[in-house]
Amino acid sequence: MTTRTEQRERTAHAVLDRCGRTYADESGIRLRNTPGPLYQLLVMAHLLSARIRADVATAAARALFDAGMRDPRRMRDAGWQKRVDALGAGHYRRYDERTAAQLGEEADRVLDRYGGDLRGLRGDGDGQAGKRLTEFRGIGPAGADIFLREAQAVWPEYAPYADRKVLDGAERVGLPRSARTLGGLVPDDDTARLTAGLVRVALDAKLARAVKAAAAA
Repeated sequence: MTTRTEQRERTAHAVLDRCGRTYADESGIRLRNTPGPLYQLLVMAHLLSARIRADVATAAARALFDAGMRDPRRMRDAGWQKRVDALGAGHYRRYDERTAAQLGEEADRVLDRYGGDLRGLRGDGDGQAGKRLTEFRGIGPAGADIFLREAQAVWPEYAPYADRKVLDGAERVGLPRSARTLGGLVPDDDTARLTAGLVRVALDAKLARAVKAAAAA
């Protein structure tokens, strides 16, 4: 007979198998605790914060990075029009002009406030990175959640990080609405993948049904 813990673990692993791809990976970010990838993660979180499909946001992030805007200095120096053009290439057209301006301001702040290195935003274990993130124009609480949900892979003091969207996904596939419990279902290295997968099932009822079917098989 399958115990409750075993069933939860099966469900968690079904999430990993079916949709456990981080949004950073989808955006072409090789996430490490170094300045370049962390800045790219900020850009991705900014784009995902808008009311636009996640696949469009990640495609736009890739387009910006492919155009050379992989660090704050290059993002700033590219200029507004080049940022608009890259966002358009990623089909991020509804908010392209405003977002292009915000990305320029954001790059300036990363350079001026953090010397281009967002490890300074992490703090000394004070847990205030989310608050500092919301000081960037265009990054609200949802954007801060997106950043930290992915950054937990390299900032383990924030793991397990489960915001409301993660917990909604957990509930949809029969897992508890508890960050600590969710974190205990998979190895530490897979926590960011699990939370990304749970966001995906929160947004896609068909995917949630497929995860539940796989866990029950």
